[in-house]
This record gives sequence, structure tokens and C-alpha cells, in this order.
Amino acid sequence: MAENIARVFAAAIAADPTRPLLTWYDDATGERTELSGATLANWVAKTANLLVDEVAVGPGDVAGVVLPPHWQTAAVLLGCWSAGLTVVDTPGDVDVLFVAATRLDEADAWSAGERYVLALHPFALPMREVPPGFADYTAEVRAHGDHFSPYAPAGPGEAALLGRAAVRVTELGIAPGDRVLIDTGTYPDPVDWLLAPLTAGATTVLCANADASTLATRATTERVTRPLP
Repeated sequence: MAENIARVFAAAIAADPTRPLLTWYDDATGERTELSGATLANWVAKTANLLVDEVAVGPGDVAGVVLPPHWQTAAVLLGCWSAGLTVVDTPGDVDVLFVAATRLDEADAWSAGERYVLALHPFALPMREVPPGFADYTAEVRAHGDHFSPYAPAGPGEAALLGRAAVRVTELGIAPGDRVLIDTGTYPDPVDWLLAPLTAGATTVLCANADASTLATRATTERVTRPLP
């Protein structure tokens, strides 16, 4: 079993980097964003370079992530793991914090050297007003390099995360090549909506604020082969 999340991600996109890897819907906003493996890899590389070059963190350091399931969350998480960071979602002392603009009230529970806020704008546009004490992730990340060589040693806890993902692949019945439909309200854990499909070599249609009828229609239009129950 793989112990390095960056390698799992690389393997998931190696066969065809141009195919849609993650398609994001938010029915509250009408948003649809489709990312190929190459496009997501670009965001991941920029995030990892931001962490290493600007925040000056790396293996042994800790990132706090207070974000909902979202395509930008996937970029943040995979970028953190590529840079060798440990990712936590329980408040405490961390080296860098990523928080959604709608959850800023939770940031006070964290002690972080650097803080980034994500508006999760449909077009990843910069924020018009950035809260004091934070930097705008989407504005800052664009300035960084498009390529990053992930650190070879797995970060602490990565093997356990991938072990959980492998178990969930079996439990959820995800097969290689599947196009998986995931309701974020039912599956908010990134082990389910991000790592399990990557581990299986599947692609994902990730839906927020969807109801049963919307999901049924989307399964047809997106040629889904495995809608999760």
C-alpha cells in the first residue's frame, strides 16, 4: 500500500492528465468548476511552493485546515501533503492556518504563525476586503511556481490516512476508472471525497447543497458510474 499521498495523486493523473479529475457543483450558487488532473496539479504545486517559499514550512510542520469540501480545499490539502506538512482540523498550535471566509469565527481557537483566508469564490477571484491578520490565499498562491517536486518521505500520518482511504474504497464500492458522484453533505470527510477516489484511480463529481432529484439528474449528465449512497 502506498504511504505517500503525493505519489497517489501523481499516479491518479499519470495516465491522462487532461481528463476531468474533479468536477465541482454548488447548487446554492449555480457554480460548476471542472478541473483536469493537470489543472489541479498546477494548483497543488502553487500551494506547496507558497508554503515552502513564503511561509517557510516543510516536513515536521503542521497546517490547520478549516475548510468545507471544495475544489480549492483539495488544492490546499494536497499542497500541504506535497510539502510534507501534517494536516489537522482540531484547534491548537499550528504553523499555518487555512480558513474559509464563512468560518472566520473559528480562527480565534487556533494559534498560527501565518493565516490564509479562502473566499471560495466561484471563479477563484481575490477578495475585495481581506480580514485583518489574514492573507488572501487565491491572491497569494497565483504568484508561485507551477511545478513542485514533492518531498519523498511521507509526512506523519499519511500512511494511516491512505490506509483509511483504502478501506473506504472497498466499503463504498469504488473501482478504478469510476466516475464517482459525491454529496458533500453526506460525505464531508476528505478521506471519502478526496483520498478514496484518488486511491482507487477514480474521478469525482463533488456536489454541495444538492437534493436527491438534482443528484439523480447530475449522475446522468456527468456520466457517473458510481453514485455514492
